[in-house]
Amino acid sequence: MTDQLLKIDNVAVSFRTSSGTTEAVKDVSYSVAKGETLAVVGESGSGKSVTARAIMGMLAPNAIVGEDTAIEFDGKDLTKFSEIEMQELRGNRISMIFQEPLTSLNPVHKVGDQVAEIISSHRRLSKSDLKAEVIRLLTEVQLPNPEARYAQYPHEMSGGQRQRVMIAMALANDPDLLIADEPTTALDVTVQAEILSLLKVLQAKHHMAVILITHDLTVVQSVSDRVVVMRRGEVVERGATADVFENPQHDYTKHLINSEPKGLPDPLDDNAPIVMDGKDLRIVFTLRSGGFFSGKKVELAAVDGVSASIRRGETLGIVGESGSGKTTFGMSLIRLGETQEGEISFHDKRIERLSRNEMRPLRPRIQVVFQDPFSSLNPRMIVRQILEEGLVVNNLGANAAERRDMIHTAMDDVQMPHSALERFPHEFSGGQRQRLAIARAIVLKPEFILLDEPTSALDLSIQAQIIDLLRDLRRKHGLSYLFISHDLKVVKALCHNTIVMQHGKVVEAGPTDKVLSNPETAYTQRLVKAAFEVVA
Repeated sequence: MTDQLLKIDNVAVSFRTSSGTTEAVKDVSYSVAKGETLAVVGESGSGKSVTARAIMGMLAPNAIVGEDTAIEFDGKDLTKFSEIEMQELRGNRISMIFQEPLTSLNPVHKVGDQVAEIISSHRRLSKSDLKAEVIRLLTEVQLPNPEARYAQYPHEMSGGQRQRVMIAMALANDPDLLIADEPTTALDVTVQAEILSLLKVLQAKHHMAVILITHDLTVVQSVSDRVVVMRRGEVVERGATADVFENPQHDYTKHLINSEPKGLPDPLDDNAPIVMDGKDLRIVFTLRSGGFFSGKKVELAAVDGVSASIRRGETLGIVGESGSGKTTFGMSLIRLGETQEGEISFHDKRIERLSRNEMRPLRPRIQVVFQDPFSSLNPRMIVRQILEEGLVVNNLGANAAERRDMIHTAMDDVQMPHSALERFPHEFSGGQRQRLAIARAIVLKPEFILLDEPTSALDLSIQAQIIDLLRDLRRKHGLSYLFISHDLKVVKALCHNTIVMQHGKVVEAGPTDKVLSNPETAYTQRLVKAAFEVVA
């Protein structure tokens, strides 16, 4: 191909671990042309992201690259580049959008300054022009109120808003090649459609090549020209996207295409007692924009009079666009966030004004699985220590042997091998880390679990396993779930009732089947259309 931009041959990557050497990628080869979108799909741990990091020269120190590995970009052999030469290339001619935005953004710097740093590293602009360029980029990726967001820190944004900042940083210097590692994972379905449309427009404008790493087959069908299917570090199938989807050759490809959240939740006992009850919760944040002397304060009602009741054995879904207040409401309900107004009851006991010490006895009974598992798992602990920590702190398990059995049971439940207990979080893929986060929650045998996008980082086949796992755990232990998600297909399969939020308010609520099959409001209709129809 005369317009070939990137060609990789025989890429092999292994990692040294305390238990030996693990092969992550085995002789992977593919190419991408200028202006082309190549999708790389496969289960978590298949080597998709490791291959991309090998291209960027951003592998971990314990990585071993195969001797026959060849990576050629625009006719130049990147394996021969020095670190200084790679730094000049990264963020300029090759950019990457990472899967987990919270761990990629610096928590102590404002997002505007972080985007500006990417630009100023490769281009010289005046201070005023630099700020204007940053605001233009934030506007381009549909970040609401970009002038105010410029001065915010990453923790003050929702997961989807942080991902849009990452996209702005990746596109800052008009790269020739964009490697997008799950770029829409943290985004709600409507914004996903907008971001994919944006990437297509920018790609056409700049004749930019895109490597799209994803587990969302709907996205693959709608935006990619060719597809590479990976499994266990190897390429098992490749070809034009239409050909692969219409006539898959490999059994694994067929399995991926047929994997989609299925089934409906079990019937709910309407007489079951209410486990968690929130009434008229209101949470207000104060945003500041402008300079030090001319700054203005703006109040943002993140949650405005929202109520929800969850019965024993019930799964209540909360859906809505990024920034709608879903996570803020959920975190406040379990007392990981403060409320200005409203009442919260757990088993008829009022808890909204309890102190941290007064809440401590309730913590094992109320657990949470966070959206970003990497930032919620201690990077300095091995998995065994992470799971055992909660047991020790809450005096669960009579002795070390009993705690070990509880940990092994939790690992079995999330389909992770016991050998993983001796490894650190960074040694796992995003999907594997999410399963470990679920194991950390269920090992304490809770009654109520807040699930904040628990399947967002998982490929479809593992997603189906996690849904089945959550169903089994709910049946076995009578668990109650508050399930926050932007994936309406998962919500339909798992949730008995659903609340739709927009701008901090409830716009629609009721049985999941009714809300998704016959939405009453235009906003819910737009969400449903974006979730269940292929993006044009």
